[in-house]
Amino acid sequence: MTSLNERARAVKVLHEMLRIRVFEDMAAEQYTAENIRGFLHLCVGEEAIAVGVMQVLGEQDNVVSTYREHGHAIARGMSMGSIMAEMYGKQEGCSRGRGGSMHLFSTALRFWGGNAIVAGGLPLAVGLALADRVLARPAVTACFFGDGATAEGEFFEALNLAALWKLPVLFLRENNLYAMGTAIGRYLAQPDLCRKASAQGVAAQSVDGMDVAAVEAAARAAVDGIRSDGLPRFLELKTYRFRAHSMFDAQLYRGKDEVDSWRERDPIATFAARLRERGWLDDDTWAGLEARATAEVGEAVAFAAAGAFEPIADLEHDVYTEGS
Repeated sequence: MTSLNERARAVKVLHEMLRIRVFEDMAAEQYTAENIRGFLHLCVGEEAIAVGVMQVLGEQDNVVSTYREHGHAIARGMSMGSIMAEMYGKQEGCSRGRGGSMHLFSTALRFWGGNAIVAGGLPLAVGLALADRVLARPAVTACFFGDGATAEGEFFEALNLAALWKLPVLFLRENNLYAMGTAIGRYLAQPDLCRKASAQGVAAQSVDGMDVAAVEAAARAAVDGIRSDGLPRFLELKTYRFRAHSMFDAQLYRGKDEVDSWRERDPIATFAARLRERGWLDDDTWAGLEARATAEVGEAVAFAAAGAFEPIADLEHDVYTEGS
């Protein structure tokens, strides 16, 4: 854990993961209460990836996400209030309530949105990186996508162009073993995605996505390499979602024993245990972190509940460009 050797920063990393977990659990409650409608995809269990990667990105860097993006957005610095309001469909949301859970967006944070289309963010990431290279901007584009996206044509096209044009893209494949409800072994003849990335000329590495320190170390090495030579990198982050694919998912494709076995590797619990072993975390500190996260999420819910729906008269605004 050499990259997390300072107690204060290690505790902050733990708090970031905890903030995401508490937010996601509350989002599930609000969905059950019908305050959130539409689709809702939670990242409970995958927090180490978002937090570990964001530790190494700068303000100038781009982030392209998926429809399971709440953790990415929070770790990037988006306010919980703007995210919750977006899921409530309120105009105070980050996309004015028009995008919902799958379309979080912030130009200020260079967070170029979640994407409801599987693999839809990959071509966007290549375009952003191409623009940065043409304009000589020193930025890296971090592109998150799930294992299901690697069965789409965009995956191969994006990696091919990034390698061919030598673009500064960090491809981040979150492998939670299932494309919706289909196990990876049932839809990929070659499940080793690092080999597929290497075949496109992109340096690839597999990482334990349940270990925030391992994620940060691998992401830092990859980003440093991209900044040095301008070439793309690929990380396969092996993880697991503890909750269903979405709130509509009955999870008939996996058993309770499998989920429970993965819960033993909970990235928050295991990292907290490591900090306790080092004497960097005690019961009072942990209680304080929980209280702060709970209070912040409570404020986000209150902000969303107090928000306003967009006036009907404005619903046609921003639908088409002027003159179209």
